[in-house]
Amino acid sequence: MWYNLGMTPKLPKEMVDALHADNGDVRVIDPDTQRVYVLVDDETHKRAMEALRQREDLEAIQAGIADMEAGRMMSIDEAHERTRQKLLSEHNQ
Repeated sequence: MWYNLGMTPKLPKEMVDALHADNGDVRVIDPDTQRVYVLVDDETHKRAMEALRQREDLEAIQAGIADMEAGRMMSIDEAHERTRQKLLSEHNQ
């Protein structure tokens, strides 16, 4: 069977039955790679990805606050000058 990115593949009846029996938490194995995939409904996937993004954002903010409190920061003018110097040195090489 061939596949292209524009297609939306349909689940075989065996997988649909497993989804209904297991309340949507079905693990499937790619026989070629032995990788395990978990089938979840689209809404669950969207909520999980949003929760992950929120957690990553919070961790980044907390890391920034920790850097600031530890004095690991620079003014916008200093950052601009460092960037300008780096670009000039790369351009002159």
